[in-house]
Amino acid sequence: MKITFLSPVTLILAFALPAFGSVAVSSPSNNTSVAPSTKFVASASTTCSKGVAAVGVYVDNKLEYVANGAALNTTIALTPGKHNVAVQEWDFCGGATNTPLTLTVPASAGISVSAPVTGSTVSNPATFVASATTNCATGVAAMGVYVNGVLAYKVNGTSISAPVTLPVGTPTIDVQEWDNCGGSTTTPVNVTVTGTTLKNIHLDPGWNQWGELSPKYDICNAPCTGVTWTMAQNQTDITTSGSSTKFVAGGTTPYSDILWSDPVIGQGNKKNLTDANHVLLPTLHNFILDTDVYISNLAVTQDLEFDINMFANGVGMEWGTECNHLDGGVWDIWDNVDAKWVHTTIPCVLNDKAWNHVTLQVQRLANNQLLYQSITVNGVTTLISQTVAPFPVPTGWWGMTVNYQMDGDYKMHTNTTYLDKTNFTYW
Repeated sequence: MKITFLSPVTLILAFALPAFGSVAVSSPSNNTSVAPSTKFVASASTTCSKGVAAVGVYVDNKLEYVANGAALNTTIALTPGKHNVAVQEWDFCGGATNTPLTLTVPASAGISVSAPVTGSTVSNPATFVASATTNCATGVAAMGVYVNGVLAYKVNGTSISAPVTLPVGTPTIDVQEWDNCGGSTTTPVNVTVTGTTLKNIHLDPGWNQWGELSPKYDICNAPCTGVTWTMAQNQTDITTSGSSTKFVAGGTTPYSDILWSDPVIGQGNKKNLTDANHVLLPTLHNFILDTDVYISNLAVTQDLEFDINMFANGVGMEWGTECNHLDGGVWDIWDNVDAKWVHTTIPCVLNDKAWNHVTLQVQRLANNQLLYQSITVNGVTTLISQTVAPFPVPTGWWGMTVNYQMDGDYKMHTNTTYLDKTNFTYW
């Protein structure tokens, strides 16, 4: 048998050598953090005489994009997290080469608001449900709701689920998150808020004023031996709007009270809202009393009382709410049937020698039961969610009043408070 040996040149001719290629990725760089929408720019070369057929991008072993030719320039969406990426070329000789990349998309910073829905119509208080994420490694510190540029609610953590009282109309609302790295993001919420608001009722004409002498608390008109008071509107020295109302209580009979009452609807109203034909009151079921109150001497402030009253068709409804500062330090609500105050577990914490913001939300149910919904003090909202029964009144009574009352302490020390931006909303 004859054996023939091939020369090296013959071997090269007999067996085709594979083509070699390379992929140069100019964007993004390997082992970097990238945006959720990342631009990929790459070019390829090959020893294949016929050239490069296509260039593509694999993300986590899935082909996401292919471009014919030797170059690629495209944007690919990536989900948050770590990704194994390969930018690959294919040549016309059947070869392929890739350049691997490791890319990380940080958790996106942003706010998701599920309620209220932008574009919707809401009533008060509107329930806000939202959550936040951040690129900060140590997370979200707090979230809040701004209403017309003023912080209306704030809570620590990454989520909100709370009622927030809004002005009627189309207020400017922004939900904001603050992270632990010093950053923050916001998202707007556009809603229409229903209801009618009587603004600055602390300046209304027609406020009634009485003393209430302990221990029986019988009503008396000035002059009233044992208790003294004054009410002065249009004050400019201590104010948040430029015009507040000053209330001074004093006297000699311990634990006596002074009651101021504004007939906002119905009998006694001085602003043409008498409801003389009795068509408005039966339609009303929701009420908000919202006010700034200045405390000049918290140490002698026994109680501060804020009431909403409704009288119609022989039914009386008093949503009485008081900050029982020196007798338990909690908020009390009024029991119409037994004519007594009932403690809640809600602490009453007011700032001394400073302005405080108080908002009361109540409702008249279909059967005239009174629902105490919530109280907000200095941005902190607490649900009350208690129902009480109404009480009988003379059938001739017709209207609504907003009351403010100051209760004297054990020595009936002279005490001064101010109200400002006092608004009453109904629908």
